[in-house]
Amino acid sequence: MNHRLIIALPLAALLPLPVVAQDTSSTQTQPTATQPASSTDTATGKAPLAAPSREGFWGHLNPFARKKYVQRQVEPIRDRVNELDDLTASNGKAIKDTDSRAQAGIKLASDKADAADQHAIDAGNKATAAQQSAQQATTRVQNVETVVSNIDQYKASNQTEIRFRPGQSALSKNAKDALDQMAEGVKGQHGYIFEVQGFSSGNGQAAITASQKMAESVVRYLVLNHDIPVYRIYLVGMGNAPVATDDAKSKRINGGRVEISLLKNDLEQLSANAGAPAMSGDTQQQPK
Repeated sequence: MNHRLIIALPLAALLPLPVVAQDTSSTQTQPTATQPASSTDTATGKAPLAAPSREGFWGHLNPFARKKYVQRQVEPIRDRVNELDDLTASNGKAIKDTDSRAQAGIKLASDKADAADQHAIDAGNKATAAQQSAQQATTRVQNVETVVSNIDQYKASNQTEIRFRPGQSALSKNAKDALDQMAEGVKGQHGYIFEVQGFSSGNGQAAITASQKMAESVVRYLVLNHDIPVYRIYLVGMGNAPVATDDAKSKRINGGRVEISLLKNDLEQLSANAGAPAMSGDTQQQPK
């Protein structure tokens, strides 16, 4: 009995030794939280983790000592992983913010460039329109100068002849139709005159009077039936003045006749140009 008791007492005293030995070994090899960083090459700026300490012989045998050892080794690793996650999230947010600002700057620069291009196109269009307007104005001025210089130059536009029997001054149906056709062509126009010349057979003042009566019948018809202003009609009684023929010989006629000539100048062309638009394109202006 005494022999067994002597053997059991030393064994009981030896059981706590692995725990004490494990705690001492771990405390000596594990870095503390207050130790300064020995390297700045890591992502967090802290010192690298130390190599895991050895458990020793008793650590393999004592399950309680092994559990505490694992917790002490895992805890600093977990803290570092959390720090790296936070740092990664912060870097990702900074990258997104930088990219957003860069994209906004690029879009702003692109919008300003597009606006500048549009302004340049508008300026070019306005310059082209101004040049066209200047050319049109120059052309109109030249046309006006030409018309004004030739305002008293009338050119024959149409001509007809009406025959009368001796001693008569009334217009026949054919004569009225010819006058109607000639008067229809000058409605609403400017810069024209009618030249009415009467010719009559006979001699002296009697022939002149008869020729004037025939010419007056033509003038009366134009004024009353077609509203031709009197100031646009020039009447002259030629009496028995000889008539030139195609063979350059003059001969006198029997009976009477009236020659009506429609004469025009360039005033009608000037009026047409003045009524044209001053500019072509999106913005058109009438000349003042």
